[in-house]
Amino acid sequence: MVFGFALILSMILIPQAAFAAGSGEGSGPPLWMALPFVLLLAAIALGPTVGQRWWGKYYHAFSFALVGLVVLFYLPSPDGARPLLHAASDYLSFIILIGALFVISSGIWIQINRPATPLLNTLLLLSGALLSNLLGTTGASMLLIRPYLSINRGRLHGYHLAFFIFIVSNIGGLLTPIGDPPLFLGYLKGIPFFWVVRAVWPIWLWAIGFLLTLFFLIDLTAARRAARLGLVPETRVTEPLRIEVVGKHQFLLLAIIIGAIFLESPIREGIILAAAALSYSTASNQAYEGNQFSFAPLKEVAILFFAIFTTMAPALEWLSAHSGELGLVQPGHFFWGSGLLSSVLDNAPTYLNFFTIISGRHPTSTLEALLVSNGIFIQAISVGSVFFGANTYIGNGPNFMVKSVAEQAGMIPPTFMGYMVRYAFPILVPLYLFIWILFFRGV
Repeated sequence: MVFGFALILSMILIPQAAFAAGSGEGSGPPLWMALPFVLLLAAIALGPTVGQRWWGKYYHAFSFALVGLVVLFYLPSPDGARPLLHAASDYLSFIILIGALFVISSGIWIQINRPATPLLNTLLLLSGALLSNLLGTTGASMLLIRPYLSINRGRLHGYHLAFFIFIVSNIGGLLTPIGDPPLFLGYLKGIPFFWVVRAVWPIWLWAIGFLLTLFFLIDLTAARRAARLGLVPETRVTEPLRIEVVGKHQFLLLAIIIGAIFLESPIREGIILAAAALSYSTASNQAYEGNQFSFAPLKEVAILFFAIFTTMAPALEWLSAHSGELGLVQPGHFFWGSGLLSSVLDNAPTYLNFFTIISGRHPTSTLEALLVSNGIFIQAISVGSVFFGANTYIGNGPNFMVKSVAEQAGMIPPTFMGYMVRYAFPILVPLYLFIWILFFRGV
């Protein structure tokens, strides 16, 4: 843990002369160009709390202003358009995928014929953790968040949303390249599809087991307290559990999107957009009404992540140019380093940068030989980049979308800082420490 914070500090304290000398090859942009990104993170964290009315009215203008600062920095450079075009390409791929999954999942209305119990909630979260590896964390999150909120209506607490983000939107998707973008990039680099599950399943089992057990105990305590105080009417279950699904044909469109992920751009985006358009034109009104469908959550995510992708471009460029100077030696360093940076930066390019460091420091004739001799390092960045995305609302794409859907459904979710301070840090940091000690510290 100490190394992790030292890594972040080193990014700030490395002498600025190295950057200002700056036009040399591989020097990257000056680190101060990360300031718009830092300001955006601060605004997302504090705006809804400190200046709620102002933020709700002007967040889009503030975001675009910060984007403008980054654009003004890059454009005079001869190669300035390259990082901007790269950020735009990544953003389009991201928003097309997450938007399509939002539209298609909104056309699937899942009804469960009983109110939530701690056991039912735990089983639903377990189902989400497994589905994340088949539909991706975004697909599983968009499919299950509405029925999860629905069965818990009247007894929703912040921990319900936090554990959903922990388990379904992030940690559950560790087992396959479909689960999370960093793992998919590793697959494209040549890592065998089933190597991931063979390498990380014990870590996944420990993490999911810990989180589900803790959630069950917290939810059971809250349910008993509510019953004792008469806050929730007592219900007697007299019929078996039944799950009804409206819009079953939408699952075929979900499968098409998952298959399209393995294709090259722009064919991939074209197929995804076509599937979303077909879904929107064929979805039943019953499903849309049941899910209270609107494009409002997608609009907020689209604007904020456009600003995030653009303003973090200088930070990612700096990381790419200087990642070899960060003093990474042991697997634990790679676990904490990739994880902490993935908490605020896009975890996919962060994973790629650390993958490049590993490949350069452990040269072998083939990737297969690297996985045999130094697979623990790939394991470390796989776990770090996936798990730490749960630390903040912006750590992974589904997180903010889940928060927006919850707000649309009438829930008051934890604030950005409240989510981190009340839930992510006290629950996830001990889990990270445990995983580090058990799997990466002594290697």
